Order: sequence, then structure tokens, then C-alpha cells
Amino acid sequence: MAEEAQNLEKKRIPMIQVKNLYKIYRVGDTKVHALDGVDFTIYKGEFCAIVGPSGSGKSTLLNMLAGLEKPTKGEIVIDRVHIEHMTENQLVGFRRERVGFIFQSYNLLKTLNAVENVALPLSFRGVPKKKRNAVAKKYLKLVGLEKQQDHMANAMSGGQQQRVGIARALAVNPKIIFADEPTGNLDSKTTMDILRLMQKIVREQNQTLIMVTHDNYLASFADRQFHIVDGKITKIEELHHGEYGAKQEEDR
Repeated sequence: MAEEAQNLEKKRIPMIQVKNLYKIYRVGDTKVHALDGVDFTIYKGEFCAIVGPSGSGKSTLLNMLAGLEKPTKGEIVIDRVHIEHMTENQLVGFRRERVGFIFQSYNLLKTLNAVENVALPLSFRGVPKKKRNAVAKKYLKLVGLEKQQDHMANAMSGGQQQRVGIARALAVNPKIIFADEPTGNLDSKTTMDILRLMQKIVREQNQTLIMVTHDNYLASFADRQFHIVDGKITKIEELHHGEYGAKQEEDR
């Protein structure tokens, strides 16, 4: 068994490595440790949840991993690249080439249809219209919106809009997808559908997905949970799922 575990560990490819990460803000004469010495590794093909209450540091941590904020101290290595010392222009290029985002508020352009919204990030890369539309249709099919590809964003339900958002994140073929409270605006049934879809994509596409949430139940859909309180990782919990959602239903 020990040998099997070692072999499994060898096969796991680190995608994100965080070492001794600090983010300290000054509020008047007071120092606030938003992140207080965080260490962890996330592997390729994992669905990980960063879970904690409001003010715990989870959103700050997500912003650090996405290169949206600079750390006060520490290392962030993503896909073997140190990002903590990158310039703003380098970070913009890094995010464009390697990262996909799924937002709570969907962030779709209401005047564009589903295909055009998914294809939009590819247009910034200079991908020709015919090719980017073909890619967009491929990922809309993957998220179950093949029949809605010509629908305008403002004519779609919240769940459909979030599926478009997921397809848009996948269309750029990112190394990592960051999801910030991705089901916060959805009803409970649609939330379940979206989380199962995210599980499915991680498994079938071998994507690395990092979700930030305050909800322990939502976090239970992940492969691992990183519990954060007062800027510190207090516990890393590994979950073992059967078929999509099966374990969670039993545990609820």
C-alpha cells in the first residue's frame, strides 16, 4: 500500500505551490494580516475549494493566486513559473494565456449571444472569427447549451448564464480555472447542477479548478478543501467521491 501511495504521489503534477505567503495591510497604525504564512500545493486535475467565513482571507488568497494582488512576502509558483515578482504587463499576459475565471455575477455582455460571449476572450488573442466561434460551440455543447448557442445573454436563465461563463473560462484552454462564489446567485437545484458540471469538467478535461466559497456544503463537491481562518490554513481535508454528487448526497 505504501508503494502504491508513493507511485500515486509521483504521478501527481504540482500546478500551484504556495510557500510562506503573507499579505499585510496597514490600517492606520495597525497591521492586518490578511494572509499569515500560508503553505500548500495543488495538483493538476484537482478540484479544490478554499472555504472560510467572511474576512477569513479566502478572497485575498484567490486574488494572489490569480496575480491580481501582490504578496507582502512569500512565493507563488504556478505551472513552474514564479508569479510574485512579475510586472503588471507580465501578469496580464500570464492570466490571458493560462487562467480562466468563473464569476458569481457571470459577467456576460448582454448584447452578445452565447457563442459570442464564449468566443470573446479568444478574440483578444487574435484568433480568427471562424475558429473562435467553432471553439465556443464546442464548449457550449460540453456544458449542455448546444441548443441555446444563439440566445442572447439577457434572454437566458441564471443557470444558463453561469454555464456560458464556464464555457467561456474553458474556451481559452487554461491551465487553471478560478471560481469566486460561482453559485452565489443561483437557486439550490441549479447550484447542484453547476457543481456537478464543474466536477465532471475537472475529471474529463483534467483541468485544475480552484473555487472560493463560504459554504461548507458547496465545498464538499471538491476533491480537497482548504479551510482558512484569520489568514491561516487551519485544515486541509481530502474527500473521496463516488459518482458525481453521490457522496455529498449521503453526507448531507
